[in-house]
Amino acid sequence: MYLPRIYICTMAIKLLIYDDSDAIRLSMEALFSDREDFAIAGLMSNAETVETDIAELKPDIVLMDIDMPVVDGVGAVKRIRKINNSVPILMLTIFDDNEHIFSAICAGASGYLLKSTSSEELIYSIKNVLAGGAPMSGSVAKKVLGMIPRAETESETVKALSAREIEILGFLVKGYSYKMIASELGISIDTIRFHIKNIYEKLHVHSATEAVSKAIKDRLVSILAISTILH
Repeated sequence: MYLPRIYICTMAIKLLIYDDSDAIRLSMEALFSDREDFAIAGLMSNAETVETDIAELKPDIVLMDIDMPVVDGVGAVKRIRKINNSVPILMLTIFDDNEHIFSAICAGASGYLLKSTSSEELIYSIKNVLAGGAPMSGSVAKKVLGMIPRAETESETVKALSAREIEILGFLVKGYSYKMIASELGISIDTIRFHIKNIYEKLHVHSATEAVSKAIKDRLVSILAISTILH
């Protein structure tokens, strides 16, 4: 019988990993165990005890598979968000279909990566989400944009957003961090923070994840407004 592995962590980034694949858990253990900047708080084969895990292990970030027995990844994200709305949750899965992507983002996932993602990109994405980004694999980001339909008439919320705010919201949808957005637009991170604060207030949200979810669910941003971001 598989027993969850619990680790004593240092000041490194603490990872709590859920995946029912023995091979994936072993590869994650091999990837992160030798790095000084990461520490594995726990390796779990399913999310049945996710609330207790979060409370006791206090991870800095959660890596979550979708297709697991007992409690699947989307269900686990919903359970986590009922008790903790701040811990980043990065989905790491083989599924890149619209239904899984939409369900995970709407449940409160902070990012969505495919398991084919390279080790270097995974490490970068973890640090990206901790810096305020919402990383997504390229194919996933394009599908997210595709979920945002063309709108003949803009909603009152969209009209409240400035052109710059819509542009920045587009970068958030793509998964850019504050630093990356600032670099792309040639403005300071403080200015980005100011604009994002205004976006959150106008959308009545509190995080990049909620803003992306709102943009998709409520059809706030026309694909025409942000399609130029993806080249």
